[in-house]
Amino acid sequence: MLYRVIDASELPSLVSAFMETYEVVAPVKRDRSYVFEAVESFDDIELGYDTTVSSPKKYFLPPTETLFPFDARDNEVAAFAAEITPRVIFGAHACDINALNRLDLVFRDGRYPDPYYVARRKATLIVGVSCTPDDTCFCNLWGADEARFGYDLFLQDLGGKYLVSISSVEAANILEAACNPRVATDEDRIEFRHATRRRQDAFNGEIPDIQDVAMLMDAFHKDPYWEELGGRCLACTACSAVCPTCFCFDIQDTLDPDGKTGRRERTWDSCTSPQFAQVAGGHNFRADGRNRVRHRMYHKLNGFLANHDRMLCVGCGRCVTACKANINPIEVLRFFERKGADDAE
Repeated sequence: MLYRVIDASELPSLVSAFMETYEVVAPVKRDRSYVFEAVESFDDIELGYDTTVSSPKKYFLPPTETLFPFDARDNEVAAFAAEITPRVIFGAHACDINALNRLDLVFRDGRYPDPYYVARRKATLIVGVSCTPDDTCFCNLWGADEARFGYDLFLQDLGGKYLVSISSVEAANILEAACNPRVATDEDRIEFRHATRRRQDAFNGEIPDIQDVAMLMDAFHKDPYWEELGGRCLACTACSAVCPTCFCFDIQDTLDPDGKTGRRERTWDSCTSPQFAQVAGGHNFRADGRNRVRHRMYHKLNGFLANHDRMLCVGCGRCVTACKANINPIEVLRFFERKGADDAE
């Protein structure tokens, strides 16, 4: 890993240099929230944002995408190649970079790589930026508050300047051409440690830090708590819509108005949807909220970990805000905390 320091005043030049070759997507202010959108100027970017409504996941796994067109008259599939836009995701937080690393495990690094996802991933540069957690952030509990890989540049704000971690040649060349990067000094490294300590101290101490969460998910798999938690679920699927690591999808064939041609499309799906586990014949393996909510939490906090050695949840806190029924991993941690207190009595 290579480290350099640039002045904050050089960021507009860096963004402009990216724009010469790439579409730049960055956090922008929309009403009272922040969203990732394509920008035309550095002035549109809000690097001091807390959390965006949704993650940059949609630029790698779109909510709806065409897999191929077909002709229903002769049952022929037409040749198709997705249009891939060279892109820079500028200003991603560590939790979103770690979320993307988890999606890589599913769509890029598995036995059967997904060509659509892989093409977008290869065509995209990631520029991360440091952040200060808000009250709903708990990425520190899952080790997702630092991005150790999965980015091309990472900017750590040191106040008037940035310590830049460089991990790709392409991004390094653009940085060198657009800015005047200098070697980090001992003073810069000291300021970096202070900034890291301030971020760690800013996390909400009221969110329980529970050890062995995966084991506890097994131990309390049949607890009545899941009935109570699942009973609140409105099946609105907002949790998975904003989650940076949810990757379930459905495949649908959409006919054109003439009924002769159409498209096979992949669309986001959600395990909290009542129809998600319904199979041919009408049987539903998870027909009630209890089973659906428990399944979602189990996959986030246990199942993915068993296969990939890391939690699927990255603690971004988006579902905490999105769910109007107060169903989220923090509530599960509080449940485990109460169980620990009950056992101690």
